[in-house]
Amino acid sequence: MSEPRSGRLPAPPAHAPPPAPSGLLCPAVLDLSGVRRRTRAPGPRVLRGPLELYLARVGAQDERALRDARELLDAEERERARAFRHDRDRTAYVVAHAALRDVLSVLLGVRAEALPLAREPCAGCGGPHGRPVLRTPGVHFSLSHSGDLVLVALAPAPVGVDVEGLATSRAVLGAQSALHPAEADELARLPAHGRPAAFTRAWVRKEAYLKGLGTGLVRDPALDYVGTGPLPATPAPGWSVRDVLVPAGYAAAVALRVP
Repeated sequence: MSEPRSGRLPAPPAHAPPPAPSGLLCPAVLDLSGVRRRTRAPGPRVLRGPLELYLARVGAQDERALRDARELLDAEERERARAFRHDRDRTAYVVAHAALRDVLSVLLGVRAEALPLAREPCAGCGGPHGRPVLRTPGVHFSLSHSGDLVLVALAPAPVGVDVEGLATSRAVLGAQSALHPAEADELARLPAHGRPAAFTRAWVRKEAYLKGLGTGLVRDPALDYVGTGPLPATPAPGWSVRDVLVPAGYAAAVALRVP
């Protein structure tokens, strides 16, 4: 697998959990309580390496913290949050986007609610509703949330991150067409009880890579081989894909463009 110039992806920040076996990366745990109370960001600072990962949990915030988090969002984000029918989904969206703004605020030394965020054209239709990006050059980010978890990646190069709850057996059967033929063969050779975890590993690797490319699922996920086994494969030259250590019941991965 291609790696950064150092020969490996960086160690996680000192306040992250201990390093995990099998090449898994550990995100730093992000505490969103009281983000609004920082009236000014303490930065700017530089990235601590080619990759930083942050994890936040939905449901760990009290009502005051959620209110503060909502105040960090811009008008478009607040409108999107209001569009969710279920409170849990709305809360997850608010926590995810407040988490993103919090880490970017510290990095850039800009108030979280004043970050220079924009949207790229949609990779599918070209409309003005593509993925969020920074107008500030040299900083790339990616955001994913699923269930109770939010995962944020920061890098100086294009990056993608994805976290998902473990797929059910029924979901695996219904999503075979999303797999590369070699991945489908790998899955077929596994016992039935091992397929959901293997499929979810492959899926988060694919989504992370496609987010890094900027296409998302507009590009057919079956085109790229990332593997279903314990270690990911490299989908293309110049990209590094690694699994991320997250709590039980979830799988996560990050894809980083490297020299």
